[in-house]
Order: sequence, then C-alpha cells, then structure tokens
Amino acid sequence: MMRRPTLHAVAARAGVSKSSVSRVINGEPTVAPSIRETVLAAVAELGYVPNGAARNLVTQRTNTIAIIVSDPPQGLVSDDPMFAMVVRAASRELERTGFQVSLVLAGSDDSRRRVEQYLAGGHVDGAILVSMDGADPLPASLSRTGLPIVSHGRLATPGLMPWVDNDNQGGATQAVQHLLDQGRRRIATISGPLDMTAAQERLAAYRDTLKDTGRRSIVALGDFTRISGAEAMRQLLDDDPQLDAVFAANDLMAIGALRTLREAGRRVPDDVAVIGFDDIEAARYTAPALTTIRSPMTDQAVRTTQLLLDLLSTGAATPVVLPTELIVRESA
Repeated sequence: MMRRPTLHAVAARAGVSKSSVSRVINGEPTVAPSIRETVLAAVAELGYVPNGAARNLVTQRTNTIAIIVSDPPQGLVSDDPMFAMVVRAASRELERTGFQVSLVLAGSDDSRRRVEQYLAGGHVDGAILVSMDGADPLPASLSRTGLPIVSHGRLATPGLMPWVDNDNQGGATQAVQHLLDQGRRRIATISGPLDMTAAQERLAAYRDTLKDTGRRSIVALGDFTRISGAEAMRQLLDDDPQLDAVFAANDLMAIGALRTLREAGRRVPDDVAVIGFDDIEAARYTAPALTTIRSPMTDQAVRTTQLLLDLLSTGAATPVVLPTELIVRESA
C-alpha cells in the first residue's frame, strides 16, 4: 500500500523547514510569496493532504459550525416549511466558506443540557440559533460559554448575542395599511404565540396602525400552525360576524383561516379579505392566491451566517434588520 505523503516529505521536496510548510498550509500571511509558491508546488507534486486533526490542534479551530434548532412543544419547526429553507441556506453558505455543519436539535431539557455540553466541549467554532421563543433558557446559558453565537431572529432578551431579523413591525404595518386603503372597516388579526418576538412585534404594529384610525382591535391567538389559524378564524367569526378583513401573523395561519372562511360560506376577498406574512411557496397556490408580506428568509439565513463569520474573524458583529415587501395577490 502506498504511504500517505507526510509534512516532512513536503518540506524535503520544497527545501524548506517543516514549520514553513505548516505556516503555508494554515494560510498564515507572514510567509514570503516565493516560499509559498515552492511549498504549494511540492504539495501538488506529492498529493499531500493536510491532517485535519493535527492542523486543528495548531489552529485551535474545528472548522465546524453548529446550527441549533429549538423545537417548541407544539412542533412548530417540524411543521413550518420555512425551517428547511433556513437550514439549507445557512448550510450552503457555511460550506461555501469551508465550514462543516453540525445540525443540533434542542427540544427538551435533556437535549438542551447536551447541547450546552457539546458546545462547551470545544467541538465547534461557533453556532447559529434558530427558532428561539422567549421562554427558552438556551440562549442565555449558551451566551455564557464565550463561544461566538448569533441568532436567526431577534431574541426576547436584548444584548445576549447579535441577530438578524426581518422588519416585523414594518411588514405588519404594510399589511394593515393595505386593508385600510381598500376601505375595510372591521379588521381582525390572528396573532402568533406571544412568547415569540416576531409575534409580539407584528401584533404591536397591527394595534398601532388601527389605533391611528380610531378602529378597535379584534384579536385571536394562534401558534403559527394551520390548525390554529382555522380555529382562530372560527373564534373571530363567532365574536364579530361583521368583520371584513383579517391579518394573520404568518402564512400557515392565513391558509387555515381561508379554509374556515370557505366552510362558513364567506367569500374571499368579497366578504372577508385575508393577508398573511412570510410568502411561503404555498401562498401562491391557495384559492384564492394569498396576499402576504414577503420576508426574505433565504437572505436572512445567509446574512445570519455572514454575521457569525464576522464575529469569528473580528470579534464584533452588529444586529441586522432586513426589509419586507407587500405581495398583492387575490385574497386582499
């Protein structure tokens, strides 16, 4: 069996010391260009492949990033098509920049403890947190590890770590203003779970926009799932049969609301206009097609990844808010 070329063999072929070869392989900028070219030529001739474990001992890097997903008790993450989009976009961006990805699920107290131990054990260089609700203790405990960590979405507790989020308040304001511009008089909302920052911000924007017009708020609570949207819509119709518009805090709940309205014999948008938030793929194929607020989820995942890379390279990173866009279709 042919033996694997060694660092010593590369150094001998290039006529330099093993330390010079090591500096070239580890990308250190202090190496003279002529030595770098000679070493790289020797590496190519011998087919040398650096030993990752040995190199990591020198650089104190694992070249691995953890994507940590906290799945709430109602299983929102597993039901939400945005989740796969976020994880896929973040993984591609990390792999493009030379990092491996470790996907970690933290849906119980035991799994959270294992995540803390995993990160504290030096197995990764940094982490991205996804789908954290306000009651989740994991962000606070991980922030004390000193490991570079960023959040996909703004956390309820400010200052724990850098984050990237969509303009939840601006998007919700756009949605409600669109309904007002259509002359809708009794505008209800289906809110998401109020321990999640996005739901809090979208509900606050709905209330503020209506308050400026003198209209009253009509609110039902959901949990960002289709079934909760359908149930909330039934509650709204029972509480106020004359309502003529509803803003759902995400598309899944809006889709559930459309089903309830159809079953109740209410025409959309003639009797009741419906607007969602997110612009998931299914929004284009509902009947009628769903008017919604487009939030750039892929861009958000990429920017979150870039924020972590900034934190790794410079030790500093600033929170980012991405703009949203009203997408007008048939439902409103």
